[in-house]
Amino acid sequence: MRHTRRTLLTAVVAVGTLASVTACGGGSDSAGSSDKPGTYTFWDPYPQFDASSDWGKRVTQCGTEAGVKLKRTGYDTTDLGNKALLAAQQGNAPDVMLVDNPVVSTMVEAGILNKTSDLGLDTASFQKNIIGAGTLDGAAYGVPIGANTLALYYNKKILSAAKVDPASVKDWASLTAALQKVKAAGKKGITFSAINTEEGSFQFLPWFWGAGGDLTKLDSAKGVAALSLWKGWVGDGYAPKDVLQNTQTTSWQEFATGEYAFGENGTWQLGNADKAGFDYGVISIPGQNGGSAPVPTGGEFVTVPVQKDTARYDVSKKIVTCLTSDKNLLPTDITLTYVAPTAAVQSEQVKANPKLKPWVAAVAAARGRTSGGLGTKYPTISQPLWTAVQSALSGGKSPQAALSTAQSAASKG
Repeated sequence: MRHTRRTLLTAVVAVGTLASVTACGGGSDSAGSSDKPGTYTFWDPYPQFDASSDWGKRVTQCGTEAGVKLKRTGYDTTDLGNKALLAAQQGNAPDVMLVDNPVVSTMVEAGILNKTSDLGLDTASFQKNIIGAGTLDGAAYGVPIGANTLALYYNKKILSAAKVDPASVKDWASLTAALQKVKAAGKKGITFSAINTEEGSFQFLPWFWGAGGDLTKLDSAKGVAALSLWKGWVGDGYAPKDVLQNTQTTSWQEFATGEYAFGENGTWQLGNADKAGFDYGVISIPGQNGGSAPVPTGGEFVTVPVQKDTARYDVSKKIVTCLTSDKNLLPTDITLTYVAPTAAVQSEQVKANPKLKPWVAAVAAARGRTSGGLGTKYPTISQPLWTAVQSALSGGKSPQAALSTAQSAASKG
């Protein structure tokens, strides 16, 4: 398939808007596929892990099992996406690449990823909603290594003092009632991230989807209900005004002070939660009228970029299979604080760590941000959405006006 320079450069711009919601910064330069026989290249978005880490050792081991030396480079997520697209343009893409799930569709549109079916990779055991984040037009273009998502952490001491039973929080009305009691008891309510980046959209989506919102109709009454909920919380003092500047990290830091009853955050904070110094619990984000709200799927896919030398694919397939086998998924997902993408490994995770049970349930209800045929349209929707959230929470526009402006912008994208 022939793709123009314009297509690749357009894709680079799209990747730039999809900054990772969890990845750390850093990384170093590296070339793509090596000319050295027996050496394969592997890129991932984990610059925080060096060669001596459990993850680094696992990657090296999978190269050894495939009979090659695997040269690994960790990049910041956005940097990785841009470098991959430019490397593909130069005919120098890495052999295997781990990418953030919303970026998969952008890379597919640019023509740089192979279908898993063409490579002979079996994805039948993977949870449909998880692999769906890397599926376009019915074809999967990668294998998920794990998933993370959002839920509500709560401070047991604060809820107890406010006489709130966390089990009573089943919908928006009961959650707001709990926040009223917490404030009346002299404590702070809920913290989340509403920053003007992908993190803001990521955190707003459970409430948007929990109201029945549709990303192709941002200004529907359902979307307005979700934004009105957040605006009401900030206006009534149940949530701090600094949510407008909060990243998910700074939002977590607020919750970790022990002053807030609830904090919306992700699976990746479990280790920090254990170090926070107070008893906590986790509940699903409630839908407007009850039940668990759909939450966005985070996590990465192991992909095989298109190569001029197609003979390399056999070894690349072995590397992907090694990284995503049940045998390796359990230790890998423990290392990365991910929920496994298969039911069998999820079961083993919960046995090893019962605290993961609510997260497994949350991932089961999750959906991909680019699913439902959105693909590369998602960035053109997400940016107007987070702008609308900012506008409404700052008092610049009403929720209805903010989302009408967002829908108009998204329609032109």
